[in-house]
Amino acid sequence: MGFEAPFRVMVVDDSAVIRGLLTKALNADPQIEVVASASNGELALKALEKHDIELVVLDIEMPVMDGMTALPLLLKAKPGIQVIMASTLTRKNAEVSLRAMAQGAADYVAKPTSTSEIFSADDFQRELTDKIKAVAGAALRALARRGGGAADQAPARPDDAGALGAKRVKEAPVSPPPTSIKLRPAPGRPPEIIAIGSSTGGPQALLSVLCGLGKDIRQPILITQHMPGTFTALLAEHIARATSVPCSEGRDGEAIVPGHIYLAPGDYHMVVERGAEGNVIRLNQNPPVNFCRPAVDPMLHSMAPIYGSRLLVIILTGMGHDGCDGAAAVTRAGGSVIAQDEATSVVWGMPGAVATAGLCSAVLPLPEIAPYVRKLAVRSAA
Repeated sequence: MGFEAPFRVMVVDDSAVIRGLLTKALNADPQIEVVASASNGELALKALEKHDIELVVLDIEMPVMDGMTALPLLLKAKPGIQVIMASTLTRKNAEVSLRAMAQGAADYVAKPTSTSEIFSADDFQRELTDKIKAVAGAALRALARRGGGAADQAPARPDDAGALGAKRVKEAPVSPPPTSIKLRPAPGRPPEIIAIGSSTGGPQALLSVLCGLGKDIRQPILITQHMPGTFTALLAEHIARATSVPCSEGRDGEAIVPGHIYLAPGDYHMVVERGAEGNVIRLNQNPPVNFCRPAVDPMLHSMAPIYGSRLLVIILTGMGHDGCDGAAAVTRAGGSVIAQDEATSVVWGMPGAVATAGLCSAVLPLPEIAPYVRKLAVRSAA
């Protein structure tokens, strides 16, 4: 069951050509309607007063008012509006996009480097339309769970997807309540290693969990977050600074050691392989899995037979179902899976898939994940 009315979107970019191309590409999807466009943040704020807009695709570099300046003003002008940042893939823009997500943007997309590539880049168009529908749809479902009140009655909170206009709340399919989720027994053994999968909304969720775990967790942690390479390098730096735990992109052939966090580099699947002197990381550029590279499923499939019941998996917010097939392999091998709950997920796709498949021993709000894992992990050192 889908939404009958399209999601109402505004495109904000200083290039008239790009605005036109994005508008045409998005309007080609029957679930999306571009109702406004603007060449800078100041004009975007004025357009917000005139149009009923649910989601903004926001460029970073613009004259008069850039995207980072406009972001908090847009969020304040309409509490609950969703924002997806859009920029070319440079280190500077990746850094800004990560800061934007920390300040309330739901996600980002990396624009093709030239206008001629926008229509030819099928992956970009699919990524943008899928993210718009996932983020906006999740926000409508969040509003429906809160009783279908108007957006000004249910202001957005940092730990959920916010609230949008209430005109289509009755059409929003509501996910099964937590009581309908069948949980597996809690882990019987402390983990030797922890694996985390995340996507949309993942950077902030990752920082929440990893900072909550603290520096005394000695288990190595492997993370696959759906991101391009420039972003993953920066995210690893952010994690290391925030947690004071060594974190880096995984390197091919690198030994897995305690007290280290390994992040799958963009455009590479990260898997684990038994080595002569211990387990090592392997990187490959095998075809994308679930349209993603890196993907969570290859990582989990490689780890399940090696670690068995000593593997603990955490699936955080993200669109799609990447990680579900791998999580099934983990539980068959005796390992355990926990998932972020729907209320605190930006998009309850990935965690919802493992939860509703009956693969989890716990489905928890984001703030409760780190304490739960700490109890298991610290116990192994006792």
